[in-house]
Amino acid sequence: REMFVRVLAIGAIAASTVDAFSAPALPTLSSRSTTSSAVALRMTEQNTRRGALNALFLGGLGLAVGAPASSHAEGGPYKLPPLPYDYAALEPAIDEMTMKIHHDKHHQAYVNNVNKALEGKDAPSITALQKDAMKSPALRNNGGGHYNHALFWSTLSPVASSGKPSAALQKAIDEAFGSTDKMVEAFSGCAAKRFGSGWAWLGVSPEGKLVIDSTPNQDNPLMEGAGCAKMIPVLGLDVWEHAYYLDYQNMRATYATDFVESLVNWDFVASNFADAKK
Repeated sequence: REMFVRVLAIGAIAASTVDAFSAPALPTLSSRSTTSSAVALRMTEQNTRRGALNALFLGGLGLAVGAPASSHAEGGPYKLPPLPYDYAALEPAIDEMTMKIHHDKHHQAYVNNVNKALEGKDAPSITALQKDAMKSPALRNNGGGHYNHALFWSTLSPVASSGKPSAALQKAIDEAFGSTDKMVEAFSGCAAKRFGSGWAWLGVSPEGKLVIDSTPNQDNPLMEGAGCAKMIPVLGLDVWEHAYYLDYQNMRATYATDFVESLVNWDFVASNFADAKK
């Protein structure tokens, strides 16, 4: 924790050297091909500054530069899934250092701890574990953390391969929210209003409709007693500060908007949606 606080402080100092901090401007679902040369130049300059920061401190964190490592969990039924893209693939929205710490340190800790909690016991699939996870703080926090992050990594995509919702999913979005823009507004608003740490979710309700809600900490809608709308999640966004603070600082709503508009793997979400409707 102390190490991470130091990294955040360094990131804040680095950000303060920029003339005026602003979140990276990303092409949206409707304008992905029209990013101006001026914006592209600003992205390059921002990445250069951030790259220098990463080069200085990644070694001290024990994290190697390059593609994601394969699963390296301590012994147990659950393993840390490798990222389906390079650590730097989501830049300029989410920087390489954030992805390394988030995946290799935070997610790994959840995997290790849920394995310890189930040592000597039969372990269900991580999805099945969620139903009764609230009966055990260790399973609620760590089993939830593993499930949530495993979904999150697959939900993310580099901007160039993000794509668009399938026809069926787009129809469901329009029926539930009126338009994609209104869905984005509702989702980012839900994420911004979640007090403290937690997750924002888009999922399929028992009635087959898309719904949006949030949960605290590592809770999720599959947990009985989670206190949120009942749904099968098709998309989840981590709104713990370690997921976005170096890039967005206090601008959580902008982070959430950029996520939905530019960083979602819509093929994966459409597949989740189709499965949830069965």
